[in-house]
Amino acid sequence: MNTKAIEIAAEPYPFLFDPAVCALLIIDMQRDFLEPGGFGEMLGNDVSQLRRTIEPNRRLLAAWREAGLLAMHTREGHRADLADLPPCKKIRGRAAQSIGDSGPMGRILIRGEAGQDIISELYPLPGEPVIDKPGKGAFWATDLHAILQHKGIRQLVVTGVTTEVCVNTTVREANDRGYDCYVPEDCVGSYYPEFQDYGLRMIKAQGGIFGWVGRSDSLIAALKPI
Repeated sequence: MNTKAIEIAAEPYPFLFDPAVCALLIIDMQRDFLEPGGFGEMLGNDVSQLRRTIEPNRRLLAAWREAGLLAMHTREGHRADLADLPPCKKIRGRAAQSIGDSGPMGRILIRGEAGQDIISELYPLPGEPVIDKPGKGAFWATDLHAILQHKGIRQLVVTGVTTEVCVNTTVREANDRGYDCYVPEDCVGSYYPEFQDYGLRMIKAQGGIFGWVGRSDSLIAALKPI
């Protein structure tokens, strides 16, 4: 791919976007987290706070695909036998129903169940890698790093949910592995507005200690000439 790096608006300073070595990584846009009646809502969360990210992500993903760049998706979930589920995660919150129990869309956060799958609006196309992860970060206990290395990727555009948990954890893991991360604030979401704010602040603090924060329209504009 013969492309040049493009400077795009970001905080704490402009991000030098290089399409030839950049992948889009969409974190955990799963039915159980975003759809009414799913696991997220069962825990008392306002899923509308996450659903506002669907349309910005849809537009960005469409532009990314049109440019012929690598798009990847993650899903949090566990083995059916729960062998990879730590007891502390199973019992957290002391909820009436927890991971592995029967929910409205199958067993909660179990791989292969309907609720664990990605929402239809952002469903992966054939050939787009899907990373099934047992933890918050997309690198831990997965083959994500190996795939990115084989593809020659050095930059990540990270979107998805939730900002302060799986997005932040993944960005920090990526930073430790040498990847530059750009986070479009309109494409990430939290059930808690204050966590959304502080989650983004932590990424761009101290001169961009973990990465850059911007908006999807800047990226989409940069993709048009490709």
